[in-house]
Amino acid sequence: MADDQDCVVQQGAGDSESRDTVDAKPDRSSFVQSLFNKKKKSGSGSSVKIPRDREPTFQYNMDFEKVGKCIIINNKNFDRMTGMGVRNGTDKDAEALFKCFRSLGFDVTVYNDCSCAKMQDLLKKASEEDHRNSACFACILLSHGEENFIYGTDGVTAIKDLTVHFRGDRCKTLLEKPKLFFIQACRGTELDDGIQADSGPINDTDANPRYKIPVEADFLFAYSTVPGYYSWRSPGSGSWFVQALCSILNEHGKSLEILQILTRVNDRVARHFESQSDDPRFHEKKQIPCVVSMLTKELYF
Repeated sequence: MADDQDCVVQQGAGDSESRDTVDAKPDRSSFVQSLFNKKKKSGSGSSVKIPRDREPTFQYNMDFEKVGKCIIINNKNFDRMTGMGVRNGTDKDAEALFKCFRSLGFDVTVYNDCSCAKMQDLLKKASEEDHRNSACFACILLSHGEENFIYGTDGVTAIKDLTVHFRGDRCKTLLEKPKLFFIQACRGTELDDGIQADSGPINDTDANPRYKIPVEADFLFAYSTVPGYYSWRSPGSGSWFVQALCSILNEHGKSLEILQILTRVNDRVARHFESQSDDPRFHEKKQIPCVVSMLTKELYF
């Protein structure tokens, strides 16, 4: 069975990235100003257009009474029959995530050591709640895992069986709203050795009230690792993925779009973390998170 690997996190050379480096470039301000003055003198009357960073038509509407509910399932201790060890460090993850998502405006609840039936019941009940006054929904799963499966304290359950309750045909009050799932768990037993690198819409659907939405639309799955691989966790600092996710969200959560945020999380995990172990099989290993998006619009918190 797959198991999150505990390791001492080494902050690699990428930490020096925080230092500002300035490349020598010619001062083009006078040149640009001269062009502007020439245009002004020509009397063309045309104005300089500034590109818009955000197109409201392609953004999820966040103008609701609530941002939404966030459920954190934090599984640390497991029944002996599962063969799964204690996930030391996961409480740090849960605490950091609670603070992070609460600061984004979510109504956050943490559930510790849930059985498969408990996880199923929690999410089914959440999907049956009235989300009409909420902009979105988020769920974070912290546990052991295998490809397509997540561990409860008493065994495994399919991730799909937990998320299916939020499909568009089952959870009508979240229809056309983002459903976000963040999953910190192994997805197999492969290890990433890493490799040395060089330094260095067709129609306006709003005008057609009879359009249909795919039932699997508007989901986003942010996995801590790619299919088939271990997911790393430090007993003292928490998992690599959650450390990076909270760091980026705390810094850019209210300014960047969600896929921009998760791309930076990918970069942080890929460059700033490397395993340190006395066992050569688990020494100097790397990790890359994985994002699967069925979002249909841009999401800004």
